[in-house]
Amino acid sequence: MLPRDVQEAVAAAIAATERLSTGEVRVYVESHCKLVNPIERCEQIFVQLKMHETAERNGVLLYLAIKDKQFAIAGDKGINDKVGGNKYWETKAEKLSSYLSKGYFKEGICSCVEEIGNSLALHFPDRGLENKNELPDEIVFGK
Repeated sequence: MLPRDVQEAVAAAIAATERLSTGEVRVYVESHCKLVNPIERCEQIFVQLKMHETAERNGVLLYLAIKDKQFAIAGDKGINDKVGGNKYWETKAEKLSSYLSKGYFKEGICSCVEEIGNSLALHFPDRGLENKNELPDEIVFGK
C-alpha cells in the first residue's frame, strides 16, 4: 500500500520522535475504512494495538485508509489532557490533508509524526535511561 521508501522514512520519523519523549506513536494503514467514520475506526485500531496500555497513557495513532482517502488521529488520555483533545488532532489532520491531497504521502505522514512528537516531547520529555520503547515503530498494515 505504501512504497518501501515511504515505509522506511515513516519508521525512521517515528523512531526519531520517540527518542525525544516517553510517548508512543504508531501508524496504521489499510486500503478501506471498515467503518463509516474514520475516527471511530482509528479508535477501534487504537484499542486493538493496545495503545491505551502505555505507562503514561501518551500513545498516539495516525490511521490512514488509502483507497478511501480517509484518515484520523487519536491520542490517549494522557496526551489528550495536555493538548486539549480532539481540537488539537483536528488541526494536525488538516495539515496532513493538505499534503495528502497533493500526493505527498511520505512528507505528510513524516511531518505529522514529527509534529506529534514535538507535542509529546513538550509534555512527556525524554528521561534518559528509563525511556523505553513500549510499542514497535514500524507501520502496521491492515487489509
